Amino acid sequence: MVEDAGMDASIDMLSAEEWLSRAQELVPVALKKAREVKVFPGRWKMIVSKLEQIPATLSDLSSHPCFSKNALCKEQLQAVSKTLYEANELSELCIHEKYEGKLRMQSDLDALSGKLDLNLRDCGLLIKTGVLGEVTLPSTAGSTSAEPEAALHGNMRELLARLQIGHLEAKHRALDSLVEVMKEDEKNVLAVLGRSNIAALVQLLTATSPRIREKTVTVICSLAESGSCENWLVSEGVLPPLIRLVESGSPVGKEKATISLQRLSMSAETARSIVGHGGVRPLIEICRTGDSVSQAASACTLKNISSVPEVRQTLAEEGIVKVMINLLDCGILLGSKEYAAECLQNLTSSNDSLRKSVILEGGIRSLLAYLDGPLPQESAVGALRNLVCSVSMEILVSLGVIPRLVHVLKSGSLGAQQAAASAICRICSSTEIKRLVGEAGCIPLLVKMLEAKANGAREVAAQAISSLMTSSHNCREVKKDDKSVPNLVQLLDPSPQNTAKKYAVSSLALLSSSKKCKKLMISYGAIGYLKKLTEMDIPGAKKLLERLERGKLKSLFIRK
Repeated sequence: MVEDAGMDASIDMLSAEEWLSRAQELVPVALKKAREVKVFPGRWKMIVSKLEQIPATLSDLSSHPCFSKNALCKEQLQAVSKTLYEANELSELCIHEKYEGKLRMQSDLDALSGKLDLNLRDCGLLIKTGVLGEVTLPSTAGSTSAEPEAALHGNMRELLARLQIGHLEAKHRALDSLVEVMKEDEKNVLAVLGRSNIAALVQLLTATSPRIREKTVTVICSLAESGSCENWLVSEGVLPPLIRLVESGSPVGKEKATISLQRLSMSAETARSIVGHGGVRPLIEICRTGDSVSQAASACTLKNISSVPEVRQTLAEEGIVKVMINLLDCGILLGSKEYAAECLQNLTSSNDSLRKSVILEGGIRSLLAYLDGPLPQESAVGALRNLVCSVSMEILVSLGVIPRLVHVLKSGSLGAQQAAASAICRICSSTEIKRLVGEAGCIPLLVKMLEAKANGAREVAAQAISSLMTSSHNCREVKKDDKSVPNLVQLLDPSPQNTAKKYAVSSLALLSSSKKCKKLMISYGAIGYLKKLTEMDIPGAKKLLERLERGKLKSLFIRK
């Protein structure tokens, strides 16, 4: 009898063709017995309908040209045969009504129905994934130089297919193998990765086993960081399960999920989706309580989200301002503090109520303390620049804003210096403030900044100098600097790329009362530049040109 063939260890030696023959023999027997059963008619009717689909599925599988050469094919036929053998056993018990109890048998029949569903689904998937086209069994034929890579890709495809096929424990084993392969050969995994593989991984993120979820998110984190499949991940629904892991996963799961969101949130559309799926609150909680790596990744994710203007109010309602200020004060890693400063810069860039909120929570004091470090960051200076107009000058002076801006002009990156110069432009609303800024030593640093390669830096430095020079003390300081006139004359360049022209004209006009400065302007070619700027109707250019030309004419008469 077919059903007495036994499912012992020796049958592992059977070939795919032999397993196909075994399954084909088992199907009619299973169908005949299932139709004879009189008890549990509803359940057996469903089982019969599924058994009837098996012959066509086996036919589809066996008609593939690589049917006999693929390990997965053989495994699927083994699984189908095992299910059919179980169906025969259960039908025998039901025909003779020798089962232990109704509830127990109902449960067994439901499990059988589920196994048949899985067999049919997996055989269909095996054909759909295309993995049958990959010959993965050892070959005795001689190999060419091109074969090793093809074989490697075939193995990778088989491994990825195993994530979609079989019971959960089989997928768990495949996941273990994939984690190891990703460590050693991520490039080849990415080369063969398909959308269906991504979908299978995303489904495993919701598995009941915490270990499977943890391993799956480790793989997804590597995929997100690779930058090659973010769109697939998001479109296959990775965000909700990642957010759930951030909220209630294991420590490793939380860390990997947060790093994944960090990478994915670089897209504005995905950042909006994270907010829409309720991701802000768990990310903020990680900033409060997470370990150093998770905290930094969460801060960066929130920073990325805060760059999207329409979600900033939602972030504020979830308490982001206080959390970011706290991170600025107490962040475990320096990166966390930097992300917090960038987040505050984004939040305060265009929203008055958020600026007030940052000020009320003590944000200015925290930003200033952060700027006291040896390498002041552009983001913190940018946030400070956004806030200075919302606070009285008396408070800014008492908090020590001016010395910090001088420190940034001395020690910060060019971007930080540019933000500091912009902040100076914003606070110089009175003669008294301008005098204090000049006395703090800003003038020589701004003059030096006029030599920067970046046009934006030159422009804001020229703007700051032009504003500060309306104070007589500062005007004298600019005159004393040997580089001021040459640097400002260079900024008279009429090219469209030079956006500092009008500020250079304004500053040189204030210096033109000095004979020495006028002579320097003429010697560095200011007249030629000013003629072109006059034609371009740059404000003040014509007046300064006339003044320099009069001075040049007088000097000619004096020589004669």
